[in-house]
Amino acid sequence: MITDDHGNSTSWLAAVRVYLLVSAAAHATWEVAHLPFYTIWRNGTWRDIAFATVHCSAGDVMIAALVLLLALLLFGSERWPLDRVRPVLVATLAFGIGYTIFSEWLNVSVRGSWTYSPLMPVLPILETGVTPLVQWIIVPLVAMRMALRPR
Repeated sequence: MITDDHGNSTSWLAAVRVYLLVSAAAHATWEVAHLPFYTIWRNGTWRDIAFATVHCSAGDVMIAALVLLLALLLFGSERWPLDRVRPVLVATLAFGIGYTIFSEWLNVSVRGSWTYSPLMPVLPILETGVTPLVQWIIVPLVAMRMALRPR
């Protein structure tokens, strides 16, 4: 347990647990909410949609865990989450967004694993869907905010 100058105490393990739990719930919610932006919503069976939602949500949690771990290893300190919060947050966001851009390109343009519906706004130069990018900004910010609340 680490204590700051104001007597607030926290543990890095508790912060990581909250981050991952909030990430899991928020990513699963987001995956369901942005299904209409993919063709599976119209062309897939309910079984296909359920599998894709579970598969993508589980993948999101693994990505969230790995990008946080990488950010902590590169930019964290022994006193995190009371210290080095901003560098860890910025790195977590950058790694998550970077992976999302790569994954969307690989799975849409190269593998054809999924396809955007006409509803998906796409960034012109990157050819990446906007909703996955926004997801990897909003969800980590919310999860980190919840994880860093004093206990």
